[in-house]
Amino acid sequence: MAQKVLILSTYERTGGAAIAANRLMQALRKSGAEVSMLCRKDISWGPRWLRKQSWTSIMERALIWVLNGFSTKDLWATDIALFGQDITKTKKYKEADVIHLHWVNQGFISLSSIKRFITDGKRVVWTMHDEWPLDGASHYYYDEHRSWLDKWIVSVKQKTYYRNKIKFVTCSQWLQRISEQKILADGQEITNIPNPIDTELFKPLKHDNHRRVLFVAQNVNDERKGIRYLDEAAKRLDDIEIIALGRDIPYIKDVEGMAKLYASFDAFMTPSLSDNLPNTIMEAMACGVPCVGFRVGGIPEMIDHKENGYVARLKDAEDLAEGIRYVLSPENHERLSKVAREKVMRCYSEESVAKRYVEVYIQDKA
Repeated sequence: MAQKVLILSTYERTGGAAIAANRLMQALRKSGAEVSMLCRKDISWGPRWLRKQSWTSIMERALIWVLNGFSTKDLWATDIALFGQDITKTKKYKEADVIHLHWVNQGFISLSSIKRFITDGKRVVWTMHDEWPLDGASHYYYDEHRSWLDKWIVSVKQKTYYRNKIKFVTCSQWLQRISEQKILADGQEITNIPNPIDTELFKPLKHDNHRRVLFVAQNVNDERKGIRYLDEAAKRLDDIEIIALGRDIPYIKDVEGMAKLYASFDAFMTPSLSDNLPNTIMEAMACGVPCVGFRVGGIPEMIDHKENGYVARLKDAEDLAEGIRYVLSPENHERLSKVAREKVMRCYSEESVAKRYVEVYIQDKA
């Protein structure tokens, strides 16, 4: 692929979207593509503490606070993208043929900048890690309610996207289905490509079966991650050890350590109440660890019920506990572990995902 791709991500490695963007960059490079990345910190200025956040992010939070009637409710779950950093003067931008957006909120890339990318003749691809690109100010919607702020941002996005071609890519089929029903999807092309994973790094390791279950989340106290259901399920599993990373044991910063951690456990539990295509499930499955999660978002696309894991009824702690018993039972565990690894190799390998993205870049060029 002769064209140059520039990946944009607010964060370099913090959060699932940033991790996915980095993994895609590495996968594309292994396929022979010329790819670089820009993050918010790369073009921030000022003292060190400010570079971690950026002036534009602070300005946006302040405006959202005012628009919400001086309320801090959902302050960090809302983005309006009216402020952003100017990347158009950077060498990476000038040399790029394709601008590939990932999660670019919190003052990194504004809607007006996206319009500028298109008028500059860049081909724009946008990987959606949540609903924000094709909806209002919020990142996830649990019902049909839209605030006046959501409706206003939808109208701003309509003006940005009108007659401007953007290739939207969702990580899960679930997100593709709901995105295609949105007003902003009118006239836009949406396809589905999962995130990739390095299956040479995340792989099974031999260990003694201690009937241990792992839970991983960037913020274990985030209500959306559902840790209260994990705790309720744990009460029904007295003979099984359930470990929450970040609460019961310290966080692990290096990816090699995380891969070994997954592989040392016998099952993985994700009681998330809303998720796209969780990296944590993919990482666990790549290590041959059967997973248990609720039937929500893209989780049932990854966990095939009773084939490589267990899909529990949403917000049902008792069924969650039943799932743990099922995947840890001697008659099931070895089979589930084998099939979990096979699915990752088949669906989420770096080679297969990179190939599909290269096809998107080429189609967009045509």
